Amino acid sequence: MKAVKELVNLKDEALESKLQELDKELMKFRSQVASGTVPRNPGRIRLIKKTIARINTIKSRRVTQRNE
Repeated sequence: MKAVKELVNLKDEALESKLQELDKELMKFRSQVASGTVPRNPGRIRLIKKTIARINTIKSRRVTQRNE
């Protein structure tokens, strides 16, 4: 998976900024859904959630590796 390899190669600061960016975008999509409007690309919500989970997994693996 090409996207995962790109995320793994990012530094901690870059991962954190990417995570914040995705959180803001997800919040925007969720507010659109809550207000009753359909997002332009509803599949993007799922992709954002998966990417956030991948970033959190990478971060936790790094913490575990540092503690060993």
